[in-house]
Amino acid sequence: MSQPTAAGDAAPATMRAVVVTRPGGLEALEIKDVPVPVRKPGWVRIKVKAFGVNESEVTTRKGESDAVVTYPRVPGIEGVGVVDEADEADEDSGLRPGQQVATMMGGMGRAYDGAYAQYVTVPAAQVIPFETGLPWDVVGALPEMFQTAYGSLTRGLDLKAGQTLLIRGGTSTVGLSAATIAKDLGATVLSTTRSPERAGELRAAGVDYPLVDNGTLADQVRELIPDGVDSALELVGCSVLPDTLRTVRRHGTVCFTGALAGQWTIPDFSPFMIPGGVRLTSYGGQAADLPADVLAHQLQAISAGRLNVPVAKVYHGLEQVRDAQADLESGTTPGKHVVVLDD
Repeated sequence: MSQPTAAGDAAPATMRAVVVTRPGGLEALEIKDVPVPVRKPGWVRIKVKAFGVNESEVTTRKGESDAVVTYPRVPGIEGVGVVDEADEADEDSGLRPGQQVATMMGGMGRAYDGAYAQYVTVPAAQVIPFETGLPWDVVGALPEMFQTAYGSLTRGLDLKAGQTLLIRGGTSTVGLSAATIAKDLGATVLSTTRSPERAGELRAAGVDYPLVDNGTLADQVRELIPDGVDSALELVGCSVLPDTLRTVRRHGTVCFTGALAGQWTIPDFSPFMIPGGVRLTSYGGQAADLPADVLAHQLQAISAGRLNVPVAKVYHGLEQVRDAQADLESGTTPGKHVVVLDD
């Protein structure tokens, strides 16, 4: 497995990238030679070493993303690599050539070209420096899922040591990451799967109480925690949100972060569906919600074996991006699909 290394010679004039020229199936993911992106002031150019493959990129490829207004587009909402070029002021703050960095979100891969390429340019504010000896296939799995999980647990739920947390949608990459982070924070974790045979995956992530989700959880949760859990992370969506709200104690909080089941809105919503005293919030996610010191702590915890990284499969080279998206869509292998760009 390749290890993080310093940047080499100056960037070439052209690079290889996966380009979606028109919405479509897997065939819409075309590998092309394109110009290396020119860095704008206030932006950083990164030599990409690895990137995760996400549902939002499948949506972009299919033409179903409201955030993508024009094609062609290079997908990729996250990536890790080394700084190739930055403003002098950014170099003084740590973003100097060769520095290991992660980036994610902020319109990347949708409003502007993303990380399915040898180089990507992004605003300096969404670049997180780090130092690690972990291989790129591990580090490449982290940015989006750890940022979403950590942001949901902290900004969304303000989770504290000793509290109880329910994760609905627990075998998703964010759900598995949230479980490992919550355990590292000192919480007791309940987490769900629709398939009894996948309960072992939850236990491997540190979950204290794996639950089989048959559409109603409130009774199951209250058999274990009669007053209700302190916090709940909703990843399944609005179809089950009313039931999730009933699992939480008075003055507890539900954070709506994802909609794995595809329903993002509730028709004829009434505020009175929220039980008295229960708080409902949401989390959308920004790179700033994963500070450099937090990422450093998580990398150290992975190295020490306290945090598990749920990697489903590692792919090598842009030629395997189609395979990665196909495997992601099949849903047969839990965890993160990671593409590594070997030198």
